[in-house]
Amino acid sequence: MTTEATNGSDFIRLDDVGKVYYRGKEPIEVLKQLHLTMPEGAFEALMGPSGSGKSTLLNLIAGLDSPSSGSVRISGQELGRMTEAQRAHWRSQNVGFIFQTYNLLPVLTAAENVELPLLLTRLPSSERKERARVALRVVGLEDRADHRPDQLSGGQQQRVAIARAIVTDPKIIVADEPTGDLDRTSADQILELLVRLNRELKKTIVMVTHDPAAAERATIVRRLDKGALI
Repeated sequence: MTTEATNGSDFIRLDDVGKVYYRGKEPIEVLKQLHLTMPEGAFEALMGPSGSGKSTLLNLIAGLDSPSSGSVRISGQELGRMTEAQRAHWRSQNVGFIFQTYNLLPVLTAAENVELPLLLTRLPSSERKERARVALRVVGLEDRADHRPDQLSGGQQQRVAIARAIVTDPKIIVADEPTGDLDRTSADQILELLVRLNRELKKTIVMVTHDPAAAERATIVRRLDKGALI
Protein backbone atom coordinates (compact mmCIF):
# COMPACT_ATOMS: atom_id res chain seq x y z
CA MET A 1 0.00 0.00 0.00
CA THR A 2 1.38 3.38 -1.00
CA THR A 3 0.44 6.86 0.04
CA GLU A 4 1.35 9.94 -1.95
CA ALA A 5 0.73 13.62 -1.43
CA THR A 6 -2.42 14.87 -3.11
CA ASN A 7 -4.07 18.22 -3.53
CA GLY A 8 -7.75 19.01 -3.24
CA SER A 9 -8.36 18.93 -6.97
CA ASP A 10 -7.46 15.26 -7.38
CA PHE A 11 -8.83 13.75 -4.18
CA ILE A 12 -10.17 10.97 -6.42
CA ARG A 13 -7.84 10.18 -9.31
CA LEU A 14 -8.11 7.44 -11.92
CA ASP A 15 -5.33 7.13 -14.49
CA ASP A 16 -5.62 4.96 -17.60
CA VAL A 17 -8.04 2.63 -15.82
CA GLY A 18 -9.30 -0.45 -17.60
CA LYS A 19 -11.53 -3.21 -16.27
CA VAL A 20 -11.98 -6.59 -17.90
CA TYR A 21 -14.23 -9.42 -16.74
CA TYR A 22 -14.25 -12.90 -18.21
CA ARG A 23 -17.19 -14.96 -19.36
CA GLY A 24 -15.48 -18.31 -19.45
CA LYS A 25 -12.37 -17.51 -21.48
CA GLU A 26 -14.00 -14.61 -23.31
CA PRO A 27 -12.82 -11.17 -22.10
CA ILE A 28 -15.51 -8.52 -21.57
CA GLU A 29 -14.00 -5.02 -21.51
CA VAL A 30 -16.14 -2.88 -19.21
CA LEU A 31 -13.93 0.22 -18.78
CA LYS A 32 -11.42 1.47 -21.34
CA GLN A 33 -8.37 3.62 -20.49
CA LEU A 34 -10.44 5.89 -18.31
CA HIS A 35 -8.99 9.09 -16.84
CA LEU A 36 -10.89 10.93 -14.12
CA THR A 37 -10.23 13.36 -11.27
CA MET A 38 -12.66 14.65 -8.66
CA PRO A 39 -11.95 17.26 -5.98
CA GLU A 40 -12.64 16.69 -2.32
CA GLY A 41 -16.16 17.83 -1.46
CA ALA A 42 -17.51 17.17 -4.97
CA PHE A 43 -21.03 15.94 -5.69
CA GLU A 44 -20.89 14.17 -9.03
CA ALA A 45 -23.40 12.04 -10.91
CA LEU A 46 -22.56 9.21 -13.30
CA MET A 47 -25.08 8.61 -16.07
CA GLY A 48 -25.23 6.38 -19.11
CA PRO A 49 -27.10 3.42 -20.60
CA SER A 50 -27.19 0.02 -18.92
CA GLY A 51 -23.89 -1.76 -19.41
CA SER A 52 -21.93 1.47 -19.89
CA GLY A 53 -19.70 0.81 -16.87
CA LYS A 54 -21.26 3.16 -14.30
CA SER A 55 -21.54 0.69 -11.44
CA THR A 56 -18.12 -0.79 -12.23
CA LEU A 57 -16.59 2.68 -11.99
CA LEU A 58 -18.43 3.30 -8.72
CA ASN A 59 -17.14 0.00 -7.33
CA LEU A 60 -13.55 0.94 -8.21
CA ILE A 61 -13.86 4.31 -6.48
CA ALA A 62 -15.39 2.60 -3.44
CA GLY A 63 -12.64 -0.01 -3.24
CA LEU A 64 -15.08 -2.88 -3.82
CA ASP A 65 -13.09 -3.96 -6.86
CA SER A 66 -9.64 -3.35 -8.31
CA PRO A 67 -8.77 -2.25 -11.87
CA SER A 68 -7.38 -4.65 -14.48
CA SER A 69 -5.00 -1.89 -15.56
CA GLY A 70 -4.16 1.66 -14.55
CA SER A 71 -4.40 3.14 -11.07
CA VAL A 72 -7.14 4.27 -8.68
CA ARG A 73 -5.95 6.71 -6.01
CA ILE A 74 -8.12 8.15 -3.28
CA SER A 75 -6.48 10.90 -1.22
CA GLY A 76 -3.14 9.67 -2.50
CA GLN A 77 -3.69 6.02 -1.59
CA GLU A 78 -3.34 3.47 -4.39
CA LEU A 79 -6.27 1.08 -3.97
CA GLY A 80 -5.13 -1.40 -6.60
CA ARG A 81 -2.00 -2.24 -4.61
CA MET A 82 -3.90 -3.07 -1.45
CA THR A 83 -4.72 -6.61 -0.41
CA GLU A 84 -8.38 -7.54 0.00
CA ALA A 85 -8.01 -7.16 3.78
CA GLN A 86 -6.37 -3.74 3.43
CA ARG A 87 -9.12 -2.56 1.06
CA ALA A 88 -11.82 -3.80 3.44
CA HIS A 89 -10.20 -1.86 6.29
CA TRP A 90 -9.85 1.21 4.06
CA ARG A 91 -13.54 1.01 3.05
CA SER A 92 -14.68 0.75 6.65
CA GLN A 93 -12.90 4.00 7.49
CA ASN A 94 -13.47 6.03 4.33
CA VAL A 95 -16.61 5.02 2.42
CA GLY A 96 -20.33 5.06 3.14
CA PHE A 97 -22.64 3.07 0.86
CA ILE A 98 -26.20 3.85 -0.27
CA PHE A 99 -27.97 1.41 -2.59
CA GLN A 100 -31.28 1.30 -4.46
CA THR A 101 -32.42 -1.48 -2.11
CA TYR A 102 -32.06 -0.33 1.45
CA ASN A 103 -30.47 -3.57 2.78
CA LEU A 104 -31.85 -3.05 6.27
CA LEU A 105 -32.12 -6.06 8.57
CA PRO A 106 -35.86 -6.52 9.26
CA VAL A 107 -35.41 -7.83 12.83
CA LEU A 108 -33.42 -4.77 13.94
CA THR A 109 -34.68 -1.30 14.82
CA ALA A 110 -33.62 1.74 12.82
CA ALA A 111 -31.03 2.61 15.49
CA GLU A 112 -29.66 -0.95 15.52
CA ASN A 113 -29.37 -0.97 11.71
CA VAL A 114 -27.48 2.32 11.78
CA GLU A 115 -25.17 1.03 14.50
CA LEU A 116 -24.11 -2.05 12.46
CA PRO A 117 -20.97 -0.55 10.81
CA LEU A 118 -19.72 0.54 14.23
CA LEU A 119 -19.67 -3.07 15.46
CA LEU A 120 -16.44 -3.43 13.47
CA THR A 121 -14.82 -0.73 15.61
CA ARG A 122 -13.55 -0.77 19.19
CA LEU A 123 -16.02 1.86 20.32
CA PRO A 124 -17.88 1.07 23.56
CA SER A 125 -21.56 0.24 23.24
CA SER A 126 -22.70 3.55 24.74
CA GLU A 127 -20.74 5.56 22.15
CA ARG A 128 -21.95 3.38 19.27
CA LYS A 129 -25.55 3.96 20.31
CA GLU A 130 -25.00 7.71 20.68
CA ARG A 131 -23.43 7.96 17.23
CA ALA A 132 -26.35 6.03 15.74
CA ARG A 133 -28.79 8.44 17.37
CA VAL A 134 -26.84 11.44 16.04
CA ALA A 135 -26.83 9.98 12.52
CA LEU A 136 -30.59 9.45 12.70
CA ARG A 137 -30.97 13.04 13.89
CA VAL A 138 -29.01 14.24 10.85
CA VAL A 139 -31.46 12.49 8.50
CA GLY A 140 -34.49 13.64 10.49
CA LEU A 141 -35.50 10.26 11.92
CA GLU A 142 -34.45 10.38 15.56
CA ASP A 143 -38.09 9.90 16.54
CA ARG A 144 -38.17 6.63 14.54
CA ALA A 145 -35.08 5.14 16.19
CA ASP A 146 -37.00 2.24 17.77
CA HIS A 147 -39.05 1.38 14.68
CA ARG A 148 -38.29 -1.68 12.58
CA PRO A 149 -38.03 -1.34 8.77
CA ASP A 150 -41.55 -2.72 8.20
CA GLN A 151 -42.89 0.17 10.30
CA LEU A 152 -41.25 2.75 8.01
CA SER A 153 -42.07 4.07 4.55
CA GLY A 154 -39.69 3.49 1.64
CA GLY A 155 -38.34 7.02 1.92
CA GLN A 156 -37.81 6.62 5.67
CA GLN A 157 -36.01 3.30 5.13
CA GLN A 158 -33.67 4.98 2.65
CA ARG A 159 -32.98 7.73 5.19
CA VAL A 160 -32.08 5.05 7.74
CA ALA A 161 -29.74 3.58 5.12
CA ILE A 162 -28.16 7.02 4.66
CA ALA A 163 -27.74 7.37 8.43
CA ARG A 164 -25.99 3.99 8.40
CA ALA A 165 -23.74 5.25 5.58
CA ILE A 166 -22.65 8.36 7.49
CA VAL A 167 -22.39 6.94 11.02
CA THR A 168 -18.67 6.18 10.60
CA ASP A 169 -18.06 9.74 9.33
CA PRO A 170 -16.72 8.59 5.93
CA LYS A 171 -14.92 10.89 3.51
CA ILE A 172 -16.81 9.52 0.50
CA ILE A 173 -20.43 8.50 0.00
CA VAL A 174 -21.12 6.28 -3.00
CA ALA A 175 -24.76 6.03 -4.02
CA ASP A 176 -26.00 3.52 -6.61
CA GLU A 177 -29.48 4.54 -7.85
CA PRO A 178 -30.43 5.85 -4.37
CA THR A 179 -33.87 7.03 -5.51
CA GLY A 180 -34.65 4.18 -7.91
CA ASP A 181 -37.35 2.57 -5.73
CA LEU A 182 -38.95 5.78 -4.48
CA ASP A 183 -41.86 7.96 -5.58
CA ARG A 184 -41.01 11.48 -6.75
CA THR A 185 -41.75 13.17 -3.42
CA SER A 186 -39.65 10.70 -1.41
CA ALA A 187 -36.91 10.81 -4.05
CA ASP A 188 -36.73 14.59 -3.84
CA GLN A 189 -36.44 14.41 -0.04
CA ILE A 190 -33.54 11.94 -0.33
CA LEU A 191 -31.80 14.10 -2.92
CA GLU A 192 -32.22 17.18 -0.73
CA LEU A 193 -30.62 15.24 2.11
CA LEU A 194 -27.66 14.29 -0.10
CA VAL A 195 -27.22 17.95 -1.07
CA ARG A 196 -27.16 18.86 2.62
CA LEU A 197 -24.59 16.17 3.41
CA ASN A 198 -22.43 17.55 0.60
CA ARG A 199 -22.79 21.24 1.43
CA GLU A 200 -22.96 21.19 5.22
CA LEU A 201 -20.86 18.14 6.12
CA LYS A 202 -18.55 18.45 3.09
CA LYS A 203 -18.99 14.82 2.08
CA THR A 204 -17.67 13.83 -1.33
CA ILE A 205 -20.58 12.12 -3.10
CA VAL A 206 -20.44 9.97 -6.24
CA MET A 207 -23.88 8.89 -7.43
CA VAL A 208 -24.94 6.57 -10.22
CA THR A 209 -28.40 7.42 -11.53
CA HIS A 210 -30.68 7.06 -14.54
CA ASP A 211 -32.89 9.88 -13.22
CA PRO A 212 -32.23 13.31 -14.81
CA ALA A 213 -33.94 14.99 -11.85
CA ALA A 214 -31.46 13.29 -9.51
CA ALA A 215 -28.50 14.19 -11.69
CA GLU A 216 -29.55 17.86 -11.60
CA ARG A 217 -28.77 17.95 -7.87
CA ALA A 218 -25.12 17.09 -8.53
CA THR A 219 -22.62 19.84 -9.34
CA ILE A 220 -21.09 17.81 -12.19
CA VAL A 221 -22.67 15.13 -14.39
CA ARG A 222 -20.40 12.66 -16.16
CA ARG A 223 -21.67 10.37 -18.90
CA LEU A 224 -20.34 6.96 -19.79
CA ASP A 225 -20.96 4.94 -22.92
CA LYS A 226 -19.39 1.58 -23.71
CA GLY A 227 -16.83 1.94 -20.94
CA ALA A 228 -15.60 5.42 -21.87
CA LEU A 229 -16.35 8.90 -20.55
CA ILE A 230 -18.00 11.06 -23.21
